[in-house]
Amino acid sequence: MFKAVSAIFLSLVVVSALSGCNTIRGFGEDIRHVGSAIERGAS
Repeated sequence: MFKAVSAIFLSLVVVSALSGCNTIRGFGEDIRHVGSAIERGAS
């Protein structure tokens, strides 16, 4: 039961992440923005 719930949750996360950025380039830009935010927070 736990595996099924985990698989569904992981699928929802992946689908929502991919729908947030329409292309692989967009995904790369999103990752870069997250990295920049982390660097600003760490400084």
